[in-house]
Amino acid sequence: MSIVGLLPHLVNGLALGLLFALLALGFMLILGLMEQINLAHGSLFALGAYFAYAIATPRLPLPPDMLQVWAAVPLGWRFTAAMFLAPVLVAPFGVVLERLMRRTYGRDPLYGLLLTFGMAMVIEELIRIVWGTRDYMLPVPRGISGGFMMLDLIWSTYRFWAAGFAIVAMAIVWLVIEHTRFGALVKAGAHDSEIVQALGHDLEKLRVWVFVLGTMMAAVAGVILAPIWGIRPHMGVDAVIPAFVIIVLGGVGSFWGAVLGGLLVGMVVGLSGAYASEWSMLSMYLLLILVVTFRSRGLFGKKSVLEA
Repeated sequence: MSIVGLLPHLVNGLALGLLFALLALGFMLILGLMEQINLAHGSLFALGAYFAYAIATPRLPLPPDMLQVWAAVPLGWRFTAAMFLAPVLVAPFGVVLERLMRRTYGRDPLYGLLLTFGMAMVIEELIRIVWGTRDYMLPVPRGISGGFMMLDLIWSTYRFWAAGFAIVAMAIVWLVIEHTRFGALVKAGAHDSEIVQALGHDLEKLRVWVFVLGTMMAAVAGVILAPIWGIRPHMGVDAVIPAFVIIVLGGVGSFWGAVLGGLLVGMVVGLSGAYASEWSMLSMYLLLILVVTFRSRGLFGKKSVLEA
């Protein structure tokens, strides 16, 4: 295969890697900063996609007159509203989940894992009850849909736009974690919760906000990936497995580990798909095995809940 023929797979792998990294960041926040394994992350991701579909289509539980008015709004505005409102609508689910998980803090991580697994099943069944079992597709505004010509090749406009949005979202999360008082307190609480409480800070409130931020990140990823992956009840399973692989690959608790892990997975999946499409998803598991064979804690990982 020529370099020009390989270029689309490289670019698509890079874009996919950025989207994978965005997907994994919400998972990383809760697992890395709070040492809680949230298996409901994928279901929250799916819920964000469904809420975005309900807002953009529109299929909202509104009076007929209001629904007609909202349907007359240009798709670009409805899509923008879905991007911002869907994470807000999913955030309360994160609050409820954190409340339920409080009984598991300080105990064997298996308790939290089983609880979030049960919540994932509950959310998936709620999705089936409300939206049914059929597949949906989130409509994309004309300005970012379709394709464009470059180097005599056709490129997907939306993939480039989604990758750019993922970069902006990751930059915002990094600024919050590394350059705000909230981020400093959260990291300190993950390292030594007793000291943080002794200094007079409300650790329970901090944990709630971490869950809310992680939940909203999952929903944002769901909205951005919905036009690419499609929307279906079990899409959460398709999301949580790559997210977990990326976190372990990059190192639990490492922001840049999650970003690099996402990029590596995206590139491996993209390049393997160029030569043998049936190996594209298997390749990320082979990459994980290769890395943890030589670095058991991942590329940038430290001792974590996974070793408890």
